[in-house]
Amino acid sequence: MNEYGFDFDFTLEEVQQILPHTQDVEEWYVALRDNLGNYNINTKRRVAAFMAQTAHESAGYTRLRENLNYRAESLIKVWPSRFNKSNAWTYAHQQAAIANKVYADRMGNGGEASGDGWKYKGRGLIQLTGKDNYRACSLEMYGDLRLLDTPEILETDRDAAVKSACWFWNSRNLNPLADTSDIKTMTKKINGGYIGLDERIKLFTTSMTVFETAEGLANV
Repeated sequence: MNEYGFDFDFTLEEVQQILPHTQDVEEWYVALRDNLGNYNINTKRRVAAFMAQTAHESAGYTRLRENLNYRAESLIKVWPSRFNKSNAWTYAHQQAAIANKVYADRMGNGGEASGDGWKYKGRGLIQLTGKDNYRACSLEMYGDLRLLDTPEILETDRDAAVKSACWFWNSRNLNPLADTSDIKTMTKKINGGYIGLDERIKLFTTSMTVFETAEGLANV
């Protein structure tokens, strides 16, 4: 293990190759380097899986807040139990209203009128969602409940965005799935379904190729 807890040489150059369109990639690299090892995300497979999943969830580390700008047709397709032809049009493109409806009365959120759905929408690299997750993550990260009062921290602070994803990763015991390259099961635990599975697998394969190639060159 190196000084940051990795069992391989995790470098800025590798992250640049995996995230070629990401701004401030050096700052992201530092946040990843300083946090992943603390959660035993420290092997090539674990880091590759983490980067693949978080890159998909955050649009390549460019979006740290959930986009809920859905058309009526999309609302019916994605949340058929919540929307139908008679009500979807009144919610279309109304992001706060959509969040308050689809996340109402679950994950620790109050009812639709509480506003919890919008307040605790997806944020950070892995799109942490729901009041219960914000509470548990805040206690782990800070020892207090600041994320309940200021959830925006996860979309403005890179270190917090990474650390919240690490917390979620650990809480769902995803390292063993990374060890067997089981991206499908991992995606189900993160997403609740298999949205974006093909891209997640492609990103994992790319990340592994980058790490393996770098190791091969280092041994030449």
